[in-house]
Amino acid sequence: MRSSSHRALSLALLAGAVWTSAAVAQEAEEPATPDSAAVEEVGAPRVGHGEKGWELETADGKFLIQFQPRVQMRFSAPFDQDPFTFLQADETTFKVNRARIKIGGHGFQPWLKYYFEYELAAGALLDFKLSVEKYPGLSLRVGQWKVNYNRERVISSGRQELADRSLINPVFTVDRQQGIEVFGRLSGGGAADVSYWAGVFTGTGRGSRSNDDDHAMWVGRLQWNFLGQPVEFTGSDLTHHEHAAAIIALGGVTNRSAYTRFSQAGGGELPGFEEGEPGQYRVNQALLETALKWRGLSWQQELHWKKIDDTETGDVTTLVGNYAQIGYFFHGLWSWVPEPLELAARHSIYDPDDDTAQDLQNEIALAANWFFHGHNNKLTAEISYFSFDEGVAERDGARFRLQWDISF
Repeated sequence: MRSSSHRALSLALLAGAVWTSAAVAQEAEEPATPDSAAVEEVGAPRVGHGEKGWELETADGKFLIQFQPRVQMRFSAPFDQDPFTFLQADETTFKVNRARIKIGGHGFQPWLKYYFEYELAAGALLDFKLSVEKYPGLSLRVGQWKVNYNRERVISSGRQELADRSLINPVFTVDRQQGIEVFGRLSGGGAADVSYWAGVFTGTGRGSRSNDDDHAMWVGRLQWNFLGQPVEFTGSDLTHHEHAAAIIALGGVTNRSAYTRFSQAGGGELPGFEEGEPGQYRVNQALLETALKWRGLSWQQELHWKKIDDTETGDVTTLVGNYAQIGYFFHGLWSWVPEPLELAARHSIYDPDDDTAQDLQNEIALAANWFFHGHNNKLTAEISYFSFDEGVAERDGARFRLQWDISF
């Protein structure tokens, strides 16, 4: 990164390092003891297994490491992930869709947290982040991770309600970025409960250590937990909330780079956009999001707006999309329905250019989940129907996917 944005991000990263060092130093008031005395005083470490995998923790609780392998196997017909070209593909696939190693925990103090995630199939380091979370109202994170912008992308692919994310997610997500973020929850009781995230990032996607121009990516999200508690970033109401949890969130992004979209692979281009030069595309976008969990019922929805300004040609394109998703464990209504069974549905609609008529894209998806052990061991069957309006013609087609996701 060059110029002012480079200096701003460098200073922010330096501030993060100072924050971390100061916080650790504040807690290190007791003098160190000899190793033999420490062993005698602290005792044996704890070894166990939890929702985040295998765990090894010191008896004093200051150091914890969690290790979790994960595999996602998928059968798809007649195509898999790309509905934009689904009529050009006609092949049944069975593959290991994701194979990952997750390592997380804390060190020195429970509030100094770290996390790494590695994709074995692609040989890619997806996440590496360090978080200082001593104060609930003000925390700090540095590294690379899925930016806290839209709920659907932040939710892990292993914690989703359907086999994968919606039609509009590849268009509007900002995905993984490198940078620094402050976040927190201001809980004043009842409706006076707000969560927030604000960060500055390189804006060039996963694996990019520097910006390609003088402009950083700025991201903000403000979430109102109006029933007094947030909705966690997972699909399905597995805990059957006795008291409803619900949120309304607003988010915004501004960025200038060579890219019009981001994915796990990094920066890229949406259909209809040429490969960009550094700083060619100025992108501004916003979202309105809602979510609810209550007694086995789950709801989530996102309304997106995105404007792409091609600074080379002067062309401006506005994109709009929305998805709504609902799931329910019908055992709560009828006892004869198996308790581990959840049914879910989703509708997505996408307008790739609001100045062009008859170009809407639609997705309708139905899914059934069977939870053997929560999200850590579940089977998902999904059928989706897509229809793309192309003016004088319409493309449509269906897709079936069967997926087993297991985390050890």
